[in-house]
Amino acid sequence: MTPDQLVDHPPHYTQGGIECIDAIKAALTPDEYRGYLKGAILKYAWRERHKNRLQDIKKLRWYSNELINHLETSLVINEDQ
Repeated sequence: MTPDQLVDHPPHYTQGGIECIDAIKAALTPDEYRGYLKGAILKYAWRERHKNRLQDIKKLRWYSNELINHLETSLVINEDQ
């Protein structure tokens, strides 16, 4: 498994055919999911100097990109209503 695969699709977060992030998103409201993503971004920024450095920064980037995609999708849905 490549380092990027460990960031984008870690095997320990994929069980029973669904990724954990997808289950979390399905269980939360859009606002709650946004808060979850912001919390994950803060977590990885906070710990990067003390744990996995580059991998944590890549995870921060992944969650930032997910937040951007989530917000862009939310804006499109709200504009259509």
